[in-house]
Amino acid sequence: MLAKVMSCAVVGLDGVLVEVEVDVGGGQPGIMLVGLPDAAVQESRERVRSAIRNSGGRVPFGRITVNLAPADIKKAGPTYDLPIALGILLSSGQVLAEVDDALVVGELSLDGHVRHTPGIISMMSMAAERGLRRAFVPEIDAREAALIDAVEVYPVRTLGDLVNHLSGDVPIAPVKADPASFVSATDASVTDFADIRGQEHVKRGLEVAAAGAHNLVMSGPPGSGKTLLARSLPSILPPMNLAEALEVTRIYSVRGLLPPETPLVKDRPFRAPHHTTSHAGLVGGGTWPRPGEISLAHRGVLFLDELPEFSSQTLEVLRQPLEDKRITLARASGTLSFPASVTLIAAMNPCPCGFFGDPQRECRCSPSAVTRYQKRISGPLLDRIDIHLDVPRIDYEQLSDRRAAERSSLVRSRVEAARDIQATRYAGSELLTNADMGPKEIQKYARLDEAGEQLVRMAVRQLSLSARAYHRVLKLARTIADLAAMEHIRAEHVAEALQYRPRQAEL
Repeated sequence: MLAKVMSCAVVGLDGVLVEVEVDVGGGQPGIMLVGLPDAAVQESRERVRSAIRNSGGRVPFGRITVNLAPADIKKAGPTYDLPIALGILLSSGQVLAEVDDALVVGELSLDGHVRHTPGIISMMSMAAERGLRRAFVPEIDAREAALIDAVEVYPVRTLGDLVNHLSGDVPIAPVKADPASFVSATDASVTDFADIRGQEHVKRGLEVAAAGAHNLVMSGPPGSGKTLLARSLPSILPPMNLAEALEVTRIYSVRGLLPPETPLVKDRPFRAPHHTTSHAGLVGGGTWPRPGEISLAHRGVLFLDELPEFSSQTLEVLRQPLEDKRITLARASGTLSFPASVTLIAAMNPCPCGFFGDPQRECRCSPSAVTRYQKRISGPLLDRIDIHLDVPRIDYEQLSDRRAAERSSLVRSRVEAARDIQATRYAGSELLTNADMGPKEIQKYARLDEAGEQLVRMAVRQLSLSARAYHRVLKLARTIADLAAMEHIRAEHVAEALQYRPRQAEL
């Protein structure tokens, strides 16, 4: 007798429907798996056999053939344990039920309990697109699965519970979830701007970066507060909306980084990979390509501390994602694409010893050493960073100042107001922030008054701005005008935007 159970594979971030076909026939007893299974799937034979026996069922005597279709997609992981076990029970007549409209996923333990499966939200999205009405998922993953409300989700604790439900003996109650109820404001536990003394011009640069999702780099001596300032950025970022939260949750679910008690990622990601991270760790990859640190920072912040210490190969792979907001990985088996809309925040010392240009500490590096150190970051990469800030040493008077500074909540309110202006401006398009604008949108929305036009003309001639730098200045000026709630870009907005250009661009 032949039985079919619908399951799912995850390729990149997308779910692909897999039909688990089970046939029980005569011949030498055993379970034969076909359909390009990997080692973990092959091992499911022993898990399934023990789980069925320990759940009160019996493994049919004879040859059991399991086909995972389509055969041209390689199947990985223990996701198929539960559908294979159910297929055997259906094929052998131990369970009589119709499951054509149901998705079944889950790893089995030897005693029949159903364990966590990564990528549940991608699988549920696929189920909704393919018109499946029900889904039987591990109990621990049910709240995550219920975020896709087009499919009725049944939490399965054990294989026996699933059998009893399908037989009508002990029905399982479906899980309901309201995705909007999981979305909250930005975590208030991060460093507040009010706790950072001095560096007001850097705080202003961070505010502009947060308002328009612009990339930013800070350069200064050790101990000047670069890392602390970068880690305070989440305190002024606006909370994610539901669509953004679902995007981020999908990435974390596929990577297996979504805690069971957190079905939805509520706060904007802040990723800070170490400078020893490989380029594959940054952009993603592997035998089974998975999202890297850039994609894990999607809709949030990617912080690269000690920027020149990253290998040149690692830094250069940033260029395409920063421009296109996506990462495309081409492999012999196919091409995968991961989202990578991040705000890059980087910090660096001006030289190997860190004290080049410091008025109080003498730099011991030779001029050639300073040049080599700074040239570790290529011009094309620097040209993709909108805001360049010098972070000087903090003196005693600033450190000991007890006066109350502006709190992050006040800055966040201005950032949210600027983001609201951008949301209205780009309504109906794929753009979310000013940093996403292309040349066409810049021409349409970055309108200058007469004085601003003259200032930009002079800057292009005197600073030898490239076409990319020119567009980035206009995008930055557009954000500064949005923070001031002004429709047109004025000369003072352009002047502040030009102030954030790197000194190298002026040579």
